[in-house]
Amino acid sequence: MSDSSKRKRPLVADKRTSAKPKAKAPSKAAPAKRRRARQKPPRRGGILGFFSAIARWILRLIWTITWRITAVVALVLALAVGYIYTTLPPLEALLDGRARGSVTMLDREGDVFAWRGDQFGGVISAESVSPHLKNAVIATEDKRFYKHFGVSPRGIASAVRINLSEGRGPLQGHGGSTITQQVAKLLCLGEPFDPSAGQTEKEYESSCRRSSLSRKAKEALFSMAMEAKYSKNDILSIYLNRAYMGGGAFGAEAAAQRFFGKSAATVSAAEGAMLAGLLTAPTTLSPTNNLDRSQDRAATVIRLMEDQGFLSKAEAAEAQANPAVLSEAAEAEAGGYFADWVMSSGPEFFTRNTTEDVIIKTTLDQRIQRAAEDGLKWVFDNKVKDTSKAQAAIVVMSADGAVRAMVGGRKTKVAGAFNRATQAMRQTGSAFKPFVYAAALDLGYSPNDTIDDSPYCLNIPGSGQWCPKNYTKNFKGTVSLTNALKDSLNIPAVKISESVGREIVSKVATQFGIKSDLAAGPALALGASESTLLEMTGAYAGILNGGSSVMPYGLIDLRLMGDNEALMGTGGGIGERVIQEDAARQLVYMMEKVISEGTGQRAQFEGRQLAGKTGTTSANKDAWFVGFSADYVTGVWMGYDDNTPLTGVTGGGLPTEIWRETMSRVHAGLPLTDLPMSQPAPSTIVSEPQPQPQPTGRAPAASGNSGGTIIDQVLRDIFGNSSGGSATPSPGAGDR
Repeated sequence: MSDSSKRKRPLVADKRTSAKPKAKAPSKAAPAKRRRARQKPPRRGGILGFFSAIARWILRLIWTITWRITAVVALVLALAVGYIYTTLPPLEALLDGRARGSVTMLDREGDVFAWRGDQFGGVISAESVSPHLKNAVIATEDKRFYKHFGVSPRGIASAVRINLSEGRGPLQGHGGSTITQQVAKLLCLGEPFDPSAGQTEKEYESSCRRSSLSRKAKEALFSMAMEAKYSKNDILSIYLNRAYMGGGAFGAEAAAQRFFGKSAATVSAAEGAMLAGLLTAPTTLSPTNNLDRSQDRAATVIRLMEDQGFLSKAEAAEAQANPAVLSEAAEAEAGGYFADWVMSSGPEFFTRNTTEDVIIKTTLDQRIQRAAEDGLKWVFDNKVKDTSKAQAAIVVMSADGAVRAMVGGRKTKVAGAFNRATQAMRQTGSAFKPFVYAAALDLGYSPNDTIDDSPYCLNIPGSGQWCPKNYTKNFKGTVSLTNALKDSLNIPAVKISESVGREIVSKVATQFGIKSDLAAGPALALGASESTLLEMTGAYAGILNGGSSVMPYGLIDLRLMGDNEALMGTGGGIGERVIQEDAARQLVYMMEKVISEGTGQRAQFEGRQLAGKTGTTSANKDAWFVGFSADYVTGVWMGYDDNTPLTGVTGGGLPTEIWRETMSRVHAGLPLTDLPMSQPAPSTIVSEPQPQPQPTGRAPAASGNSGGTIIDQVLRDIFGNSSGGSATPSPGAGDR
């Protein structure tokens, strides 16, 4: 049988559904697996695991304590800085921090020649100052100034390392201070100077600069507060205005004016480097103290500026090749002796202790001052041994007492030194004799009157016999008053003084300006009294001006800076008449003979009419020459500070040569002018002695006596026969 009847199934694939399969249900174990994946590897067990757990706990504890302490410290610091921030004044109040004022002195032409006190040249800013100066300060003091927040941890760490390596304490020596920290010190951390606190200004400044740990911490806080309050340029401006830069100058502007005679806005790279170099040690490095040392320091600053990119190699080379030099006024060392004298003679509240900025116009002539300094130097360089310790002083003035130049010692470029022209009281010797003759001429004596120069003694109560002698130990017999002064004879001077009366001579000298106590005995006529060179020169000016007293002066007017009206004017000048004008003119005639024919012949120069008087004290301890032309009066003193006798020096020697070298330079280019002198009338013979003088000691006038000696007759009337005789003369002053 066939099986075809059986139906076969069609050869087709099974029908597939188009529906997506259902998602597989997540396993309940999946979350636990993920948690196990996030968990750290299982901890070790045993001893290692125990110690590991302890270490982890300690670290967590340290971290917790540290961040909390840090947060507390940061909060405290923020509060402290914030408090200091609120106490800081406006910027303008911090730019001039001087406790005292300044004195600026002008010469007779109105040019600045000296400074005293705390000099402040005016406010400058970091934007207006010369870029060279600004860059030099940053390169030298704080090269990361514009990058830190007031304190430089790197700088402090470096300073501590250097201090320890050099065997000092960590805070001793290098401080690592930023400019901001230095400003904080300049502001004394906001603690103003209080004179009532019992501290001196010097002690206050010292306390502001102490370096204790607590002080450093407060300094850091103050610095950060300033950084928050002021801009970087503001802080730099405070520094440039308040920093002391030597020579009495506070701030860059005052220093630039003081040393270079220009504004801080215009200083060159070399000048800016020198100013920046002063900040390290302003007194030691001051160019007025040691220019070479200051230039060496500036060279170092220039190298720093080049290294930090503030100067190109060519600019640095030019600055090194042309170092900064002082201005002419700065080279004068702040006016020297003359400026010191003006400061000491002016009102204290406007000079030594001024709290204001004062301008004083003076009588100084800088050309004449240089002439005096050069004249003194020339004589000592060419006429005196290098090893000599002898000193000299010079005063030059006009006939009205206006002092034009003053040299108080051989070291002319000084300030605050002992001034031998104004402070040294020295015996005047024969330089005093013109006052003896001035008294006689005012009473009517004539330059042609005669006197006997012969041995002469006086009995002095309580001292015994006193017998003066001439310098030459010789006697000239009958001489005129003119010749007696010309040759500086001692015996005629004493006789005239005794005839006129010592009281009269003392009064004349005092009224001419000799302020010291004058000798009471007969040695008065020979200059046994002491005086200063300034007084003597002023007294001779009275002779030149016609017989009126003179008060030497150096101050013309004084005013506050910025004011046009003077607070005070001249404190000296011509005063009351002392002797008659004709007597003064006759005395000038006699003193002219001293230079043209007598002991002062070395003073002659250029054919000018000159008058003066030499002076040498006993034992040659002092030598003088004081004289004048028609234009100027000059006095010269020479001697030793310890009164050692001069060897081979008299008033007619080296002092006269110093006078000539000074006056010849002073008169360079001036026309020849005659002296105001009178030729005396011809003498007449007096046959009868004059009546006995009155008890005051004032002798009657003599009208000339070419044959007899009327003065000797008067002396015989007063003292009997004590004049003359064969008594042996005792030593006395005199000169050549």
